Amino acid sequence: MSENIKRIAFILLGVALFLGFYFAPQFSPAIDPSGKAFDLSQEGKAAIGLFLLAGIWWVFEVTPIGVTSIAIGVVQALFLIRPAKEAFRDFMDPTVMFILGSLLIGLAFTKAGITKRLAYKMLDVVGEDTRKILLGVFVITALLTHIMAHTAVAATMFPILVTILALYGENPDGKPTNFGKALFIGMAYTAGAGSICTLLGGARNPAAVGFYTEFTGAEVSFLEFSAHLAPFGWLTVFLLWALLLIIYKPEKTKIPGLREKARIEYAKLGPVNKQEIFVGIVVFCALAMLVLQAIIPALKPMDRSVPLLLAGLLFFLSNILTVEDLEKKIPWNIVLLFSGAMSIGFCLWKTGAAQWIAVKWLAMLVDAHWLVFVLGICFLVMIMTNFIMNVAAIAITLPVALVIAQYLGVNPELILYGATAMAGMPFLLLIGAAPNAMAYESKQFTTGEFFKTGIPASAMLLCILVLMTFTYWPLIGMSALIH
Repeated sequence: MSENIKRIAFILLGVALFLGFYFAPQFSPAIDPSGKAFDLSQEGKAAIGLFLLAGIWWVFEVTPIGVTSIAIGVVQALFLIRPAKEAFRDFMDPTVMFILGSLLIGLAFTKAGITKRLAYKMLDVVGEDTRKILLGVFVITALLTHIMAHTAVAATMFPILVTILALYGENPDGKPTNFGKALFIGMAYTAGAGSICTLLGGARNPAAVGFYTEFTGAEVSFLEFSAHLAPFGWLTVFLLWALLLIIYKPEKTKIPGLREKARIEYAKLGPVNKQEIFVGIVVFCALAMLVLQAIIPALKPMDRSVPLLLAGLLFFLSNILTVEDLEKKIPWNIVLLFSGAMSIGFCLWKTGAAQWIAVKWLAMLVDAHWLVFVLGICFLVMIMTNFIMNVAAIAITLPVALVIAQYLGVNPELILYGATAMAGMPFLLLIGAAPNAMAYESKQFTTGEFFKTGIPASAMLLCILVLMTFTYWPLIGMSALIH
């Protein structure tokens, strides 16, 4: 009963905040450093209230997160914040279709058995040393997120990790082992780290690029995105491995019999079949087309969602995916979440609310060093993405950050890549990402342990950001400031 009362309380809190902003007296205009005033319209005021309502409902999951997204569109139309055509057009934005395509590819990989084949082969290669097993698990998790949504990767890896943990054994007192903590927390963390390396890794990647293109007019290709963030992601993977070995040093140095078990399970899969070959070829061609879009001018007008949706279409035509997969295995709740996040993000921008917030915020940062500003933005995204879904954190924060950047002369690309990296790695709370919640199902760690481990891990992310800003990114032509 108390849970239901709490749920109702948060529903009413969200509604009260929205109505409070909607009926509030006109707010004072925001004044930029040049003295230009930015008024907040009634629609903008309502958009901020809607953002608060959505944020509370998402954080406390008072209703399925996809249903909250539907509420975002309905409220915009009902309270005349934006016309219904505009509010709901964002629900089918090409970015959302890109996300659907990546989910279809991940599902096909899992159904064909390719992920298990890769995992068992990895265990055969790394052997029985627990440190190497952890590294192998982290590497294969990160690799898979390059071509699959990290949620699908976590779902695929989980049963394999349970098998590894069973072979490791329990503590004599029955309590969870350090190895188990490192194994599952590390899986969740490296799923995030690997997912920032390509546009396929998570919804927040294409969402961030979509907002960046919308607000700056500049396109970011599949290849450019990976060139900037793949080194960031892989450096994070290896540093996380080192950090977890320090915090949760495994009780045993070896797991006897693991290599043999992996070989037996791999043998059960049999030789590579036609279905696996077909899926591999289709996915390779889809990825190749994404890369070629950056090179061949004729392909640039074609949206990046097309190759992935084409791959999904081929999987359905070849019966690799079925109507049951479409109805029961595609997480439509998550797809709707992405749709709503795009809608609220554009709502904040189109009504002028994002610009008003940005200029108000700018008053506090007007004398700040550019690096303090960048770290401040990225810290904000990192904290927000632990409380709400990362695509929503990007949708809410990036428009504001891009506006502030133009005043301080900061390269908007630095904001794009820094914010996207932070949004992909919520290391503090379970609600920050689906892999976090999946890892918790192992019962190997408490929420408190996850939070405490996330503090040094999150601090490490900011240090890596500074390192990339002053070393690698300038080497590939991305300066921190606009000259």
